[in-house]
Amino acid sequence: MIKNNPTINDPDIVNLRNFIEHRASWMALLLDEAKKEGADPEKVGRNAVFRMGRIHGEKFKDAKNMEEFAEKFLPPHIRKVFEMDITNLTDDTLEVHFGYCPLVAAWQKLGLSDETIELYCDIAMDGDRGISSVNGMELTLEGTIAQGKDKCIAIFKKVK
Repeated sequence: MIKNNPTINDPDIVNLRNFIEHRASWMALLLDEAKKEGADPEKVGRNAVFRMGRIHGEKFKDAKNMEEFAEKFLPPHIRKVFEMDITNLTDDTLEVHFGYCPLVAAWQKLGLSDETIELYCDIAMDGDRGISSVNGMELTLEGTIAQGKDKCIAIFKKVK
């Protein structure tokens, strides 16, 4: 079901993807251990990832507008790692299409089910939701690679 094939194979970008895959593997294994210990892995994961997103989001609070936020939040190397295209950038909207996801790749390598990958993807997106919340935005996802779509579509909108 999940299609996740990179088209950019620059060695530096592959190295960055490997770092992200490593972190995604940690996340999956920590959630698995939380479950084994009787904790609710989804609750634990969502709370921790959202909290980290809020911490990370503080770095972008000085952005004067959505364009500056996009430049800081999505620098060129990150755009290449996730094969991102900014398809809409206005005063109150940032729409980003992701063509590849190293987190999904890591979870596939661990042999996780498509259902678990979809859940872990949504938990991981809680980091972006945390970033959004600190910066007066809401994040909407209109499909993800983990859901079997060709790309992830993330829309950040300023809250009015």
